[in-house]
Amino acid sequence: MTHHRPWRGVLVATALPLHDDLSVDYDAYAEHCAWLVAGGCDGVVPNGSLGEYQVLTPEERTRVVETAVAAIGGERVMPGVAAYGSAEARRWAEQAREAGCGAVMLLPPNAYRADERSVLAHYAEVAGAGLPVVAYNNPIDTKVDLVPELLARLHGEGHIQGVKEFSGDVRRAYRIAELAPELDLLAGADDVLLELATAGAKGWIAGYPNALPAACTELYRAAVAGDLATAGRLYRQLHPLLRWDSKVEFVQAIKLSMDLAGRHGGACRPPRVPLLPAQADAVRAATEKALAAGLA
Repeated sequence: MTHHRPWRGVLVATALPLHDDLSVDYDAYAEHCAWLVAGGCDGVVPNGSLGEYQVLTPEERTRVVETAVAAIGGERVMPGVAAYGSAEARRWAEQAREAGCGAVMLLPPNAYRADERSVLAHYAEVAGAGLPVVAYNNPIDTKVDLVPELLARLHGEGHIQGVKEFSGDVRRAYRIAELAPELDLLAGADDVLLELATAGAKGWIAGYPNALPAACTELYRAAVAGDLATAGRLYRQLHPLLRWDSKVEFVQAIKLSMDLAGRHGGACRPPRVPLLPAQADAVRAATEKALAAGLA
């Protein structure tokens, strides 16, 4: 981890533990953040989609960030600051700065299919809060695609320093490197981690370390070091789980794997509903196989 680029390495998009009444269990969350860093992860991304930020109150969302910072230090915390309006997203970035965070992660405008000028204005506004911004490209869920040409423009104008790439199109890694060689590419989907690491990714905004931090960090370090024998073996073993990170039910799947690994996964807030029996069986079987293989 470098001081000036705190988004490098394995940053876990943290799942959020809830009490039985679905209120946030802040003590369990603090313990989880500390456990992830102890397990080899470099930091956390609170209030990402895996953290169910869309169904938190502003008070809860604020306290989640403060809890993470208190647990592991602000330089290791890069909160998601997505919001429908640019002013609101900037306020979240300012809250992150005041809490002591080292960077923030920002989706493009996602209330509608924004055009390029809107995207540029949105990132310019949030960058004005003064923290480095990592863009989050998730055209599957947001309908706004930060194509390599647009990323290069955002970076060239000083609005972003990195990008969490979730498109699943690994060919983009090479185009981004050509157009914006100083823009840090971060793997954004667990099930293309090896391909993107091989293509020069400088980090991984990761889901499955919530359940299996040691194996996932070993996979990442081997992949970026070019140790394809180790990375390939781990990737094949973990891929039946990693692919759930790109499915609609990713939060429920990762929380179930956490439960099976002896962590606090638990329920999600509505409108997320529990996995169907066949889905739960598939996650359970893949998790138990990984645990039996010593990947915890």
